[in-house]
Amino acid sequence: MLVESQSVTLAMHIPDNFVSPSTGAVFWAVMIPIWVLCFRSVIRNSTPEKMAYLGAGAAFSFLIMMFNVPTPGGTTAHGVGGALIALLLGPQYATVAVSVALLLQALLFGDGGLITLGANCFNMAFVLPFVAYGLYVGLRKVLPDGWKERAAEFVAGYVGITLAAFCVALELGVQPLLFRDAAGQALYFPFSFAVTIPAMLIPHLAVAGVVEGLVTVVVVEFVRRTAPEIIEANVRAATSAGTVSSTYSGLHRSARIALGVVALLSPLGLIATGDAWGEWGAEDFMAATGLNYVPQYIAHGFTWNALLPDYSLAGLPDIAGYILSAVIGIAVMVIIFRLLALAARDRKTVGAKA
Repeated sequence: MLVESQSVTLAMHIPDNFVSPSTGAVFWAVMIPIWVLCFRSVIRNSTPEKMAYLGAGAAFSFLIMMFNVPTPGGTTAHGVGGALIALLLGPQYATVAVSVALLLQALLFGDGGLITLGANCFNMAFVLPFVAYGLYVGLRKVLPDGWKERAAEFVAGYVGITLAAFCVALELGVQPLLFRDAAGQALYFPFSFAVTIPAMLIPHLAVAGVVEGLVTVVVVEFVRRTAPEIIEANVRAATSAGTVSSTYSGLHRSARIALGVVALLSPLGLIATGDAWGEWGAEDFMAATGLNYVPQYIAHGFTWNALLPDYSLAGLPDIAGYILSAVIGIAVMVIIFRLLALAARDRKTVGAKA
């Protein structure tokens, strides 16, 4: 049981040691074929322009996950951006983009985990964008004209992230049912479904889902007005290469400016007080949860020494560290997706010669 004075909200990023290695391995096994299929689809169907926007989408996803917002109980949550990438480019593109963002967060910033990367990607890079895209396509067919596009976009983002949160609740809640020591104490995450489901769903239904839905509407509507051919349903309707290049060029500038502004504003994520569950370490686990013990593998499990843990750098003020982390994240995303663009171009060149 949780002590009455402690409210619990779970982070979307499951840290290492919160689930068993066998649980992590299951989700790695699930995600590997999904990654392969999505990556092949992206490489096969991408243009250099589309790949550039995939990189921008990945950078935006990385940045929006740095913006913590207060939720009921004095804790925090964040959006993901997976729905808007799915609606703009397709769900397979969102899987690639969000997976790369999550990998970068785990490796460089210690946000999430490496053993749990498969589970985190399943929730945020697979369930979220594919559910959002399916809902969007279905709602556009049944909703009346007028605001149907905006309504479909909002519902897609809202439901997508909420179902992803529900998956997190199930993955964490099953741990104490399966893994306990001889004394009956949990070896990994200690709370069952009675705690994890309401703790995940309440803040996402009340706050994080609204954030994801609104961000999806704002960004998708902006792109719809400035470059409608970027949206997957309209890509084939582009009238000429010249028109597309011109539009992409203008939107490139807008995207660069927008990412720069969001990076500079990223320290606003420090304003929200309270911790998300994924920010707890073994040293403050009991105080944060109200338990009288720390589960064995949370106290003495796998650790990864990230370069910029918690988006900070020793000797720098928190704000400077946060901005530096945002800039590094954007730079790495740009490099990765430029390399992928070159790979896609080379593949098409080889295919044309053949």
